[in-house]
Amino acid sequence: MIRKNDTVEVIAGDDAGKRGRVLQVLPKKGRVVVVGINFVQRHVRPSQKHPRGGRLQKELPVAISNVMLVCPRCQKPVRVRRDRSQKGRVRRICRKCGDSLDR
Repeated sequence: MIRKNDTVEVIAGDDAGKRGRVLQVLPKKGRVVVVGINFVQRHVRPSQKHPRGGRLQKELPVAISNVMLVCPRCQKPVRVRRDRSQKGRVRRICRKCGDSLDR
């Protein structure tokens, strides 16, 4: 269960081993947009918005199965366990150290 602003590590593909912060989660498509991961060059013509035209870099979504959540305590990519608190809230818990991932 990955959410916006989580730190994730890419485990497959060209950017394997890189870490970044999640900008956007696309649950219907099963993808996430991560800062600095999966860059592409977009060629743009000169316009009012881009007077010189040229090439822009932007991030494309990555499959959610290719990223793992990074635990802030142990600093390792981890699997997540869900636990229901007394108030009925669902918390994410690190499988390695047992620390809560929700602050």
